[in-house]
Amino acid sequence: MRVYLFSIVFCFAFFSCDKKASVEKEVKEIPVAIKVERFDKVFFESKPEDLQKIKQQYPFFFPVGVPDSVWVNKIQHPLWRELYKEVQKKYSNIEPVQSDMVTLFKHIKHYFPKTRTPKLITVIAEMDYTNKSIYADSLVIVSLELYLGKNHKFYEFPKYIKQNFEQRQIMPDVVTSFATSKIEINKDRTLLGQMVYYGKQLYLKDLLLPSYTDAEKIGYTSKQIIWCQENEMYIWRYFLENNLLYSDDSKLSSRFIAPAPFSKFYLEIDNESPGQVGAWMGWQIVRSFAENNTVALTDLLKMPAKEIFEKSKYKPKK
Repeated sequence: MRVYLFSIVFCFAFFSCDKKASVEKEVKEIPVAIKVERFDKVFFESKPEDLQKIKQQYPFFFPVGVPDSVWVNKIQHPLWRELYKEVQKKYSNIEPVQSDMVTLFKHIKHYFPKTRTPKLITVIAEMDYTNKSIYADSLVIVSLELYLGKNHKFYEFPKYIKQNFEQRQIMPDVVTSFATSKIEINKDRTLLGQMVYYGKQLYLKDLLLPSYTDAEKIGYTSKQIIWCQENEMYIWRYFLENNLLYSDDSKLSSRFIAPAPFSKFYLEIDNESPGQVGAWMGWQIVRSFAENNTVALTDLLKMPAKEIFEKSKYKPKK
């Protein structure tokens, strides 16, 4: 019996790897060319008298009602000039980012063939870490000042936030933004509903960023991923024993879903845990569903959380 089970597992793994290899071969053949526009350089290397021309070329970066003096001051201010200098040190050559974007959109076009090939525009914005990279149909806007490396001197953010201020996080951030255009708006405010919603986002990263680690996809350290794997059974048991899955308590999002320095079980393990363990658990549920059901990706992304959970056959690893 043990040999028989081993054979089944081996065959499943073999066919799974073979399928992935076939997908990657198809992806490689998809033609994609990404045009890059360095708005950061255009803006900070311009003179005040060039401002009107820049505003005509990039009207979406200049909100109506903001006086020109604000933009002139930004071009000339010593702190902004220093930040621009630091960005140019790191990204004088944007080709590696452009290459990663091409690879990403080859995968996106494989799974979503009607997707337009966007233009990549790099900017230096206001250090809004909630909008580091934005996908907007025909554009991808990347705020380079938020990818200088987690230890950069300009960053005065909590550790759990700035640990993802790395170049390697650009593509996962783009997929997070892209996912919002493909996943049904989450109207299910239960913990399970939120878990599965973010689990779908992370599952998309499995497909669109196959060369990235799980830690990179969710924005964890490798140590944090290991903690979740080792404590999966305990997390799940906590959710069940406290009847949290179908609770719509608004506090559950900040405790288990939103980025945070740690999750809030209100136990001794809190300080050891990473934030977003609910999203991580939702990811495992969606993965389990995909492994045990033959459903088109577009249909999976539309399915209610409860249906995905009930058909997932999810069992936490011991």
